[in-house]
Amino acid sequence: MARPWSSTLTTALAGPLAAAAGLAVGHLLAALTSPATSPVLVVGSTVIDRTPTPVKEWAIARFGTDDKAFLVGSVLAVVLLAAVGAGLLARRRPVHGAAALATLACVAAVLALLRPAAGPAAVLPSLAAAVVAAGVLLQLTRLPATARDGSARRAVLLGMGMVALGAAGVGEAGRRTIARRQRSETVALPAPTEPAGPFPAGLDRVVPGITPLRTPTREFYRVDTRLDVPVIDSAGWTLRVDGDVRRPFTLTFDDLLAMPLIERDITLTCVSNSVGGPYAGGARWLGVRLTELLDRAGVGDRADQILSTDVAAMTISTPLALAADGRDAMVAVGMNGAPLPREHGFPARLLVPGLYGFISATKWLTRLTLTTYADQSAYWTDRGWATDAPIKIASRIDIPRPLARLDVGEVVIGGVAWAQGAGGVARVEVSIDGGAWQPARLGPTAGDAYWRQWFLRWNAGPGPHTLSTRVVDAQGHAQTPVRANPFPAGASGLHTIDVTVGS
Repeated sequence: MARPWSSTLTTALAGPLAAAAGLAVGHLLAALTSPATSPVLVVGSTVIDRTPTPVKEWAIARFGTDDKAFLVGSVLAVVLLAAVGAGLLARRRPVHGAAALATLACVAAVLALLRPAAGPAAVLPSLAAAVVAAGVLLQLTRLPATARDGSARRAVLLGMGMVALGAAGVGEAGRRTIARRQRSETVALPAPTEPAGPFPAGLDRVVPGITPLRTPTREFYRVDTRLDVPVIDSAGWTLRVDGDVRRPFTLTFDDLLAMPLIERDITLTCVSNSVGGPYAGGARWLGVRLTELLDRAGVGDRADQILSTDVAAMTISTPLALAADGRDAMVAVGMNGAPLPREHGFPARLLVPGLYGFISATKWLTRLTLTTYADQSAYWTDRGWATDAPIKIASRIDIPRPLARLDVGEVVIGGVAWAQGAGGVARVEVSIDGGAWQPARLGPTAGDAYWRQWFLRWNAGPGPHTLSTRVVDAQGHAQTPVRANPFPAGASGLHTIDVTVGS
């Protein structure tokens, strides 16, 4: 006798399959309208906003730039687990099981409406997911509850297989649609009015394994709160400058490109970067000087911050005094000789050298509001992060790698260092096994706002060794050895690694 098909297994699988079908349809609809309204992304974004800061920092430290994939995967796992319960409920009460699945999707619809800058259409993908998931589950419950003969068992497998294939196909269509929409728009950028000049040849070929002097755009770090990459058409984009100003105005993208453009080499660093961490990168940026926009608007007497807003109403606070103190702050439109990639803020982003990105580097910028800290607060300020956070001077060891096993003899120690807002890097020093600080050789400079490469040749003897590095800025300040976590104003301490020389 053929082994009976388990009705419990059938109904347990029916819930996740129906949920997957609903999520796939919702994702495709969001892909065609607004990717951020995809049900899973809506729930994930809400989780990000409500997650305590220590948990966020743990996730970034543990998963790095894969933290978003981990979050989306976790949301999917929870949804599918809940769908198992809905499937089991549908075994005896199909309508109740379908209602349970629809309720899950309706929760996402409510969360979509509560997202900043959300409109009524934001609920459509989640509502579509609710209808499809409930309908598919009702259909699956009509399959034979217990398949004792071959034909009935084949009917069960065929029905579930068709749902699985359909969900996979629709989900892939949504993924491809989003990928196609996220391709960089072709934009012709004007030549800079103030070019940066020739970029120096770094130590990239001289010291194999060292961080490149200029970070390739595709390798530039990305840390933000978005689970999707906004798709913004430059033809419909505008930048509004308002608040405590005498002459508020709005610019189109063409208006912005028609203004004088400066080109500068600037290193960006994320406040979540740990000592020796990877969230730093150097690039050549093109944009409109921020003070040009502020002068045109005529800043009032009360403002002490620039509240910048992105396309999804995310806000960042920048101290006005620092943004307008003579540094090359800009509204950037280009990166490394090309338009900004979408993942780095296309069509325009704010960029203030010497300040951590969470108070200076708003991507997908749409508004600059001159206001006060007493009147308005921004996303990170509300979560306890500092309002004044200059990038701390730091040096990082790139080679050798931590815990490396090295041959006896000459070993090259090398890396990058930065000292923005302090006159740039004056020197980098290395200590071996806690000994005296030895001067390293510096690579060429690309300006005070840019990092510098460095290296030291070391005659390594056998045994375990500890290597440390520090930077000294142009004002004579040495990098502090005092350890501090990234929250609330950036990590500090000396980058130290252990290596073993010889067998």
